[in-house]
Amino acid sequence: MQSKRPTQIFIVDDSVSIRTRLTEMLAGMGNVALVGEAGSAADAVDGILRMRPDSVLLDLNLAGRSGIEVLRTVHRQAPDIVFVVLTNHCEPQYRRACELAGASYFLDKSTEFDRVREVITEIAATQH
Repeated sequence: MQSKRPTQIFIVDDSVSIRTRLTEMLAGMGNVALVGEAGSAADAVDGILRMRPDSVLLDLNLAGRSGIEVLRTVHRQAPDIVFVVLTNHCEPQYRRACELAGASYFLDKSTEFDRVREVITEIAATQH
């Protein structure tokens, strides 16, 4: 019996400390592989489209452009990538804009950060 490949994750956040926390969180999970990270919108689009991860953890505040622009750009070209927005901007208008742009999950960074592990586990369970 062949085990399935790890769920590939790409992290996008302009905060090095947040990227480090997420990397440490993911390192403790089985069957998950971090395949890239970016701190700016341009690097995010390039990296995500090059790596084609299963999921992206995406902040909305990025250097250069917004995370919503990254989401729209990538989702048009790679609609199978599951986007998890993790942001301090949890207002309903941001949630709705992210959903319309293709996000599958929307988490408040200040109150739901610890749910990232649960969400990634859920995404991994749905992989074929």
